Amino acid sequence: MSKVIPHSLFTDFDINLFKGGKHYRLYDKLGSHIIELDGIEGTYFAVWAPSAKSVSVVGDFNYWNADAHRLNVRWDSSGIWEGFIPKVGKGAIYKYKIQSHNNDIWTEKADPFARLCEHPPKTASIVWSADYKWMDSAWMGYRKDKNGLDRPYSVYEVHIGSWKRDASNNVLSYKELAKELVSYVKEMGYTHVEFMPVMEYPYDPSWGYQLTGYFAPTSRFGTPEEFKFLVDAFHQNDIGVILDWVPSHFPEDAHGLGFFDGSHLYEHPDRRKGYHPDWKSLIFNYGRNEVRAFLISNALFWLDQYHVDGLRVDAVASMLYLDYSREDGEWEPNMYGNNENLEAMSFIRELNQEVQASFQGSVQTIAEESTAFSGVSRPVEYGGLGFGMKWMMGWMHDTLEYFKKEPIYRRHHQNDLTFSMTYAFTENFMLPFSHDEVVYGKQSLVYRMPGDEWQRFANLRLLFGYMFTHPGTKLMFMGGEFGQTAEWNFQNSLDWHLLQYQVHAGVQQFVKDLNALYKSSPALYEKQFSPEGFQWIDYGDHENSVLTYIRKGHDAENDLVIACNFTPVVRENYRIGMPKKGKLKEVLNSDDVKYGGTGKVNPNIKTSNKPWHGHKKSVEITIPPLGVVIMK
Repeated sequence: MSKVIPHSLFTDFDINLFKGGKHYRLYDKLGSHIIELDGIEGTYFAVWAPSAKSVSVVGDFNYWNADAHRLNVRWDSSGIWEGFIPKVGKGAIYKYKIQSHNNDIWTEKADPFARLCEHPPKTASIVWSADYKWMDSAWMGYRKDKNGLDRPYSVYEVHIGSWKRDASNNVLSYKELAKELVSYVKEMGYTHVEFMPVMEYPYDPSWGYQLTGYFAPTSRFGTPEEFKFLVDAFHQNDIGVILDWVPSHFPEDAHGLGFFDGSHLYEHPDRRKGYHPDWKSLIFNYGRNEVRAFLISNALFWLDQYHVDGLRVDAVASMLYLDYSREDGEWEPNMYGNNENLEAMSFIRELNQEVQASFQGSVQTIAEESTAFSGVSRPVEYGGLGFGMKWMMGWMHDTLEYFKKEPIYRRHHQNDLTFSMTYAFTENFMLPFSHDEVVYGKQSLVYRMPGDEWQRFANLRLLFGYMFTHPGTKLMFMGGEFGQTAEWNFQNSLDWHLLQYQVHAGVQQFVKDLNALYKSSPALYEKQFSPEGFQWIDYGDHENSVLTYIRKGHDAENDLVIACNFTPVVRENYRIGMPKKGKLKEVLNSDDVKYGGTGKVNPNIKTSNKPWHGHKKSVEITIPPLGVVIMK
């Protein structure tokens, strides 16, 4: 059996960068790499294990024998073990067998930098080189414009394993999704798709949020090349791809990152900073240089190697606060005596700066952050965390809380809707109706609405119309767009058969038309993060539960006037103040019969000289029951 041949892909400069936490392309060096050395094909292996006494590569090529292929430790105190094994090639299955200086503890670990992992519940790594010829050069050339903060940004959030399944309840592959999902997202008019984590994860009920293979798309749906094919297919159809990314915690599975070399290598050694009581998982040590380099390299890997257009960063709040989900005595204040995790904040800023520098503003990072932490989407140079956008969780909770109320009581709670405008422009907000809102007994969106079937669906259309005309970018979890009635279940397909019914098909058509209107209306996106892009006409009509407002872009000719009626009572001859005279055209009405409505539309609207709402002109319109009217 061939022995390990000393070899390295690292230069002295690489090692200095790694030790300083500034090597952001570690995936080019660490892990397994198929190479040719002195005319012999084989695989170079490199792993970081500074507390190790010995490190062996064990696999199907050496009968999992720890004595067969022992790696060599570098002489530079980097803690990296490496070597070349001849004749080990693509498809070889392997792990690292590590003997620790710490009490001679033995661990057997998957490769943190593996490009492919075995299909769970198997846990080994696979030597792989995902050679792929990209066909998305046109998209990559102009995606900076598509991803700009002043562009329409409507995201369809997808859990790959349960979007659609075949007749035998088998999941669709990456290649099948490249045909079916891409054509659906394009038909619906979304600008972006967002995948819940595709990185390898051992436990299906975690939905992918407990990662063990940070550099490997899950093998549940195919190979790395096939996932690239899926991303490429979206790009060729002018659709951006966002990945959920989880730098906040990782599971304690025996083959994962935890206690990697018999020491707390990736996780913080203090359980008050290194253990998540909510998720029973481990927290990265953000103050350790090599761990920061690992995480930033991982973010850049997906953006670089997989042409991904954005990362939605999960559970940011849990990273920012030392006392997150902890009682008194379970956490230790920082050097200033408060609860902010200074090391995590520093890491996040460094991450966002490097992403922007490497991709010159052509990609976005989006924070799922649920607190009032200031400056999440402010640039780092101005004291912010540097994200492009932040999920507007307060808006989501207040809005859904309002909509679940019977309309007769809504007049007492109008502030639930109008309050969002007091802080709407403090961050670059994305409005999310995410997967978290349709699980754990919360019910589907349509079943959270009050009333009979007609009212439920009218409410749902009104909810989406209000969402698309509210300042901010948009995100909708799969199934919401056609009024999925059951709660989301990761083990089953969405209920596509519901589209045979008019109420479901009507909601789907309405969302399709909302996406088309959003993309074609500069008033809805050019100033979506600026107070100049929004003006109330009247937010005080509590008795009728009506809101009226204007959305504005750079050109006043494109302004849109919106009226929302949150009760099932038709508001006929409803007068609205207008800033100027002229004709208005109704461009969208959620009560149109084609959406399942009653047909209370406004064919002709002309301003009169009657002053109203502080304006010199006004119009009279019909606002349909539980409906939204959008006029230009």
